[in-house]
Amino acid sequence: MLDFCAMNTMEDKKAAFERLLKTMDDLRALCPWDRKQTLESLRNLTIEETYELADAILDNDLPGIKEEIGDLMLHMVFYAKIADEKGAFDIADALHAICDKLVARHPHIYGDVEVADDEEVKRNWEQLKLKEGKKSLLAGVPNSLPAMVKAYRMQEKTKQVGFEWETTEQVWAKVEEEIGELQENIQTAAPKEKVEEEFGDVLFALVNYARFIGVDPETALERVNRKFKSRFEYIEANAPQPLQDMTLEEMDGLWNEAKELEQASANKQ
Repeated sequence: MLDFCAMNTMEDKKAAFERLLKTMDDLRALCPWDRKQTLESLRNLTIEETYELADAILDNDLPGIKEEIGDLMLHMVFYAKIADEKGAFDIADALHAICDKLVARHPHIYGDVEVADDEEVKRNWEQLKLKEGKKSLLAGVPNSLPAMVKAYRMQEKTKQVGFEWETTEQVWAKVEEEIGELQENIQTAAPKEKVEEEFGDVLFALVNYARFIGVDPETALERVNRKFKSRFEYIEANAPQPLQDMTLEEMDGLWNEAKELEQASANKQ
């Protein structure tokens, strides 16, 4: 059970945030490790914390989500503190900036624009970004995003200006076309670079298909990764002899046992 009070008031929340700011001031002034940190040294730690939050979300671990939100909030305050020391900006500047941006990009809330649904909200959002000076719809997609997430986000963004297939059937036909081109290049012993390109086209088309059928491909693949890991660890734990001495058929039998146990456990829930 989560150890929180559902009656936290706005004043309680302000006090908690102020406590974090004061704690950050103390750590920066008194702790040798915290004094040593820079914007660059925190970067990888922030990425790690973000993935820990992503894991907690997939696990539906609400206490874990609470903890990871706190960790990430600390990092945001830490970055702002360092920037403040440099005379660049402080946490108030960052928070006012995001509030200003949210107000500007929600004219259906803070203005007189009317929208029909969430899709129109997203289209308006992208158009407003371009009016603010963005040179491309894709300018806001970070280069360092994982490739599958990046593909999904780019497809979502270009959809807002109509660069989109009309039907799911068209998207699947594109998947089949790309698979055919991949197979052709493999069969004709094309250069590795060309095969890699065609394989990438298949993945990109599959990401698009996932989007059309309402599946997040990154989440879907991660769930499969976890399932594979769990089943293979079952094989390792229950193998009667070293795996290298077992046949594929023997290992596959243990794999199916793991699968049956998963299904039985799911049926009990």
